[in-house]
This record gives sequence, structure tokens and C-alpha cells, in this order.
Amino acid sequence: MKINFSKCHSVLITGASRGLGLQMVRQLLYSPNRPQKIIATARNPAAAQELQELAKSHPNVHVLPLDVTSDSSVDAAVQSVESIVGTDGLNCLINNAAINMTSELDTVTRDAMMKTYESNTVAPLFMTKAFLPLLRRAAAEGSDMGIQRAAVINVSSVLGSVQLNWGEGASYKSYAYRTSKSALNMVTRCLAMDLEAEKILCVALHPGWVRTDMGGPTAPLSPEESISSVLSVISELTEKHHGGYVDYTGKSLPW
Repeated sequence: MKINFSKCHSVLITGASRGLGLQMVRQLLYSPNRPQKIIATARNPAAAQELQELAKSHPNVHVLPLDVTSDSSVDAAVQSVESIVGTDGLNCLINNAAINMTSELDTVTRDAMMKTYESNTVAPLFMTKAFLPLLRRAAAEGSDMGIQRAAVINVSSVLGSVQLNWGEGASYKSYAYRTSKSALNMVTRCLAMDLEAEKILCVALHPGWVRTDMGGPTAPLSPEESISSVLSVISELTEKHHGGYVDYTGKSLPW
């Protein structure tokens, strides 16, 4: 599988200052079949040095400030993105920004649950709602479902699978993170139902267990390995994946 975004005019990636989001920007940039416009958001762009360096040397990278949990910040981002994409609209929204707070049974707090849910579940829903006019604009121009038309990719996790949270699969303990990603899967399926008639593709995607600040040093996948596979899978998404829950290899996961 190869990364092919050549028919995708614009991609918006949240949480692009580090980790998987930054790796998405980097690999899309260096792909020969890259999108025309890469819009990368970060809560504090001034502190995102690597992202700023990429933007300086690549005029097709647009860096925007965005706090996905703030309505005013999201509204401002919509205005900025509209000025970048114009009448073409937005082809691909990748809701990648997320947090993970320690929350085992003995340590979990109401605050950890609510903050994680706000960032990982509520924010992707309201990001999608806010950018719907631009996604619809792009969807009106396409034919088949996919990133060449309009797509919402919610970066989920295998840890959100209720079925797999048993036995060996339950070794990772986090009430807040697991439940937020499980709920994000339901948000994705609800969006898929509501947006199907407009041919806006909606998919929940697990990027694998990756060696990032969130994934930790013992994870089996490097960010490069994960994202090359993730972007290849996104390239190939079609109507048959709509409303689905897949991993970085393209395999369907149990809910």
C-alpha cells in the first residue's frame, strides 16, 4: 500500500505539534502524491518548533492555532480554513488531538474522566459539526466516497473496543482513555448514519500502539511505521469502510 493523496486537495490535522499528528504532516509533505494543502493545528503553534520549520520550507503547509475544546477557537479556525480552501471546501478532516490522564480504579477522578471525554469524544464531534459546511462544499464536487470527496477520520484506539477489553486485552488500565475512545467510536457511527446521504465518509481508525509521549517507550511501532500505514489506509478508504472501525493495517476491529 502507498500513500496517495493526489486527488485530495486539502487535509486538516488536529494535534499536529508533536507525536502522530506531526508525523502525519511530515509524511504527507514528503509523499510524491501529497495533497495540495495541509492545514496543521496546534494549541500553541509558537512552541511547535518542528511544525514551524516544516511550514517555513513548504508553502503548502498552513499552521493554525486551535484548542479543540474551545468553541471560539474552533470558530476562528473555521474562518481561517475557509480562507485557505475557498470554494473547493475541505476534503479530509483528521481528528487526531487527544489526551490521556492516569485513571486506574484507585486513582481515577471525576476531573480526569470529564476532561478526557471533553477532549477525546466531545471535541471531535463539535469539530466535525463546525467544519461540516466546508466538508459539504467538497462533497458536492465528488463522485465516489473517499478522501478525494469528503472524509472525517476520527483517530480512535483498540483500547476503545469493549469486546477486546478482557483477559490479556485488559492489561492496560485507564477508565478515562478507554471510555473516551469507545464513545468516540459511537460518535463516528452516529456521524456515518447522519452524513451517509451526503456521501461524507466517516471512519474510526486505530493507529497502533506507538512509541510517542502518550504510547510510551515500550510500544512496538515507531511513529514512522504507524503513520505510513495509517495514511496508506486512509488513501484507500471507500464506501465499504463508511461507519467502520479499522486499524493501521486496514483490518476491521470488533466494537
